[in-house]
Parts: sequence; structure tokens; C-alpha cells
Amino acid sequence: MDGCNGAGNAINSFALISYLPEPLAGFIDSLRSELVPDCQIRSHLTILPPRPLSTGRPEAAWRDLDRHLDTLQPFRVELGSIEVFDYTNVIYLSISGGYRALEHMHAALNRGPLQFSEPFEYHPHVTLAQHLTPEEVEAAAELARRRWKECAHLRSFVVNRLTFVQNTIENRWSDLAGRELAELVAR
Repeated sequence: MDGCNGAGNAINSFALISYLPEPLAGFIDSLRSELVPDCQIRSHLTILPPRPLSTGRPEAAWRDLDRHLDTLQPFRVELGSIEVFDYTNVIYLSISGGYRALEHMHAALNRGPLQFSEPFEYHPHVTLAQHLTPEEVEAAAELARRRWKECAHLRSFVVNRLTFVQNTIENRWSDLAGRELAELVAR
């Protein structure tokens, strides 16, 4: 998802994400800008990739989604190595811890108004660069690997807040709603 919390002409394209925390987010945002200079993003994990709403009503979709978030607990994610998706040439950070929890969350929430048959199998990751020409990918991936080795920040974080976002014709994503995941306490 390219873009930021900016204004624009809203379209029927929605996603559910978890923003990365600072200072790791700042490092990854800077890396993304170095790889794709006009990239305006906030670092995030995508839980539900972009999709149209079957109802076209974001408030109803959020209410439905919000009810199901009570069943999900926060969990730790560990970022792994720099990889490249073969078919799309997207450069990304792999997930080395928390992968199964992300798959479970995706499966549990891909339902109701947000149900969507995605063009690619869900593969949790943090996107670093996309829309590069085939000639640019190898050099950009090598640069990303060098920078990632230089990262002095903790490479793990807790997914404890989800944000529902909407895209615009200008490809600027806007936050619509969000909430913390509740810790279930044994009684």
C-alpha cells in the first residue's frame, strides 16, 4: 500500500493493517524512501490485503470486523530477511516469528463484508519496494539487504493494534478506524 493518511477521492478498496512501532518504523520508512524515492507510506503489516467491500458500506464492515477482534490476542512478530516475490518483483521483509499467528488472524477476519478471494495466497510480510522495473529489482534488493544489516533497532514487536484503511484514486490510504487487541485474562 502506497500512501499516507491523506485526503483524496475514496474508492471501494479497503485493508486491515498493523502499523509498525517506532523506532523500527522510522528506519523502514527511510529505507522504503531510499528504494523508491516518491514512496509516501507508513510501515505496516497487512492482515487483510486490499479488497472491495461486498456491501460498499465501510461503517458496517468495521462494526462486523470489530466484533470479531475480541477473539484475537496480541502476539509478537519477528522480522527476518530481505526477500523478493518472484512473480511481482516486490521486495519485502520476511516474517520469521509470528507467521502462523498472522495466517490465523487473516483466516479469521477474511469473512462477512470483508470476504474476498485474493489473487495471491496470503503471505505475511512487510513491503519495502514495489512497482520497480525488472532491471531495478536486483540492485534495490541488495541495497535493502545492506541497510537491513545496519539496522540497530529491535527487529521484533507486538501486534496489538489493528487499523482499518481505505484507498483513494490518488493511491493515498486513509485510516478509518482502529482498536487495540484485548489481552484475555484467565479467571
